[in-house]
Amino acid sequence: MVGVHGVNGSSPEALLAALDPEQRAAAETLRGPVRILAGAGTGKTRAVTHRIAYGVATGVYAQQEVLAVTFTTRAAGELRHRLRAMGAGGVQARTFHSAALRQLRYFWPIIRKTELPTLTESKIPMIVQAARQVRLEADQATLRDLASEIEWSKVSNVHADDYARLAPRRGRSVSNVDPVTVGHVFAAYEEVKRGHGRMDMEDVLLLTAGLLAEEERAAAQVRAQYKWFTVDEFQDVSPLQSALLGLWTGGRHDICVVGDPAQTIYSFAGAQPDYLRRFPEVHPGTTSIELVRNYRSTPEIIAAANSTLAGTPSAGVQLRAVHGSGAEVELAGHSDETAEAAAVAESLHTANAGGVPWSEMAVLFRINAQSEAIEEALADRRVPYVVRGAARFFDRPEVREAVTRLRGTARGGNPDGDPLQEIVSGTLAGMGWTSRPPEGRGQARDRWESLQALVDQSASFEGGLSDFVADLDRRAEEQHAPAADGVTLATFHAAKGLEWDRVHLIGLQDGTVPFSYSLDSPTAIEEERRLLYVGITRARKQLSCSWAAARQPGGRATRIPSRFLKPLLPDQPAPSRGRTSSPGRARLCKTCGRPLSTSSEKARSRHEDCPALYDEALFERLRQWRKSTADEMSKPAFVVFTDATLETVAERRPASLQDLLAVPGVGRQKLEAYGEEILDIISAHAEA
Repeated sequence: MVGVHGVNGSSPEALLAALDPEQRAAAETLRGPVRILAGAGTGKTRAVTHRIAYGVATGVYAQQEVLAVTFTTRAAGELRHRLRAMGAGGVQARTFHSAALRQLRYFWPIIRKTELPTLTESKIPMIVQAARQVRLEADQATLRDLASEIEWSKVSNVHADDYARLAPRRGRSVSNVDPVTVGHVFAAYEEVKRGHGRMDMEDVLLLTAGLLAEEERAAAQVRAQYKWFTVDEFQDVSPLQSALLGLWTGGRHDICVVGDPAQTIYSFAGAQPDYLRRFPEVHPGTTSIELVRNYRSTPEIIAAANSTLAGTPSAGVQLRAVHGSGAEVELAGHSDETAEAAAVAESLHTANAGGVPWSEMAVLFRINAQSEAIEEALADRRVPYVVRGAARFFDRPEVREAVTRLRGTARGGNPDGDPLQEIVSGTLAGMGWTSRPPEGRGQARDRWESLQALVDQSASFEGGLSDFVADLDRRAEEQHAPAADGVTLATFHAAKGLEWDRVHLIGLQDGTVPFSYSLDSPTAIEEERRLLYVGITRARKQLSCSWAAARQPGGRATRIPSRFLKPLLPDQPAPSRGRTSSPGRARLCKTCGRPLSTSSEKARSRHEDCPALYDEALFERLRQWRKSTADEMSKPAFVVFTDATLETVAERRPASLQDLLAVPGVGRQKLEAYGEEILDIISAHAEA
């Protein structure tokens, strides 16, 4: 255990010197339950790593007794890298799956007396067999959807036999496959998997949780090993991960969780942000700290991000910009997607000519299909680009082969005297790499980008080939992938955790953002809003938001800007209706942002054919309560609350009396008279 003289010769106080007041408060709170609500760009990794290092330096923590858990191998590698630099390299920083698999491999042979099932790389081949067994014809898209649905079911503790009953309640479905059939495929998949002696990634968590729950000896050994826990991205925790974490801690409260409800964008995969929101209820005496100082973006970008969430159920930490003022956020509408892509390509080209590196720019979009137009426009303008996908860089076949060839070159002679980039490019030329990218898109382009990233990495590396290969091995372990020098193209989901100087958000028209499938669900719409927030907060210096009125040139220009952009767009003047007493402003639909016309539309603040943004089931519950309350008082219902007020309550779903007071139409008197009853109704509805 390191004494009070600190690590690497530095004092514990030196570890805290560079932290802001909120980060320092987090770092100094070493014991008991701690919740850090960390807004985008507020330095959460810095706060977390300094907290752990400070605990080690002061002797409160023994390094081998600390487990830091995150969701991606890359994030875990970043934690290990920073902790090593601060002298706390003995701390375990792992993903949930990595930590669970390590325990499973140790305990399973001892306790179960059998060989651990083999971890499968893909569910798809076994889902194909399962679909055949239930006589389901499924194309590749349906197979992928079935795989996602099985993953959601398992992390949400939904058994195959219960899927058909529970899925509709949870808003789950697979296109063109009824819930009963999905349940049958799920059950058949489990049988096929067992028959092959395989386990999937969800099984790693399930089997570990089951083993620790059943075998107290194993659970006690894990709890003796790890006494201090830190969990990053806690808004993304699933029910299964929460259960496993509870088994690790064994009811103890020395746990620090970090997250941001405003960046919850994986609910479709089973993430439940309520674990972060309600953490103080589960862990009494929680110290809750907010990181609000944004060190990434300009005030203009931060204002746009804050306004996107203001007054909505997704509102979280109110970010405060640290940097000085910068460029205004660009808002641009285009006639069609081709024109939009051409304008973005030209803007990127101009920015690069002005000194912005290609690698410091990104184009982000809602779905992968939107990349085609922008890729063509960038190719026409000779703007280099890389497409960021879901596949891990070092797991790609061409990267594995490239590293193997480079290792062979290093062993085959003594090439370290030659320029490293020439050695690397010469070796990779044997795999078909050329200095110019291939024409078109697809696998050839993806393969070239992977090899080009290695060539670019060698250009900036200081050392010989042997050192370079060792560095690649380290990067592979930490999933710290190099990147080719080009503009990044990525979906909003793939961009989470990344940042660039200049970011273009494209395709921000209603029906795309929010995506059309979410329009029937207020909860899904809010997730789409948070997704845009994540996109906005990727930008450091310049942000551009654009949309297209039509898909193709000459198409019907019926699209409108995303409803989420409404706070950023200029106010629209009211349409002329002959004589008016005052110019005024148009009443706009809360759903689509277009002007309202009839009195009934204005009363409900949306068009007749636009979906409500509020929870309609909750609204009906509130109306029933209002009716019974008004009947008891022998007064009209509107005297209790108007429909507009109840709609706003159903939209915002306030969690406290203070939140409820912020709803228009709820004053102090009504808050005292009805506040607790309304909060009880909201809570009961959420549980149901």
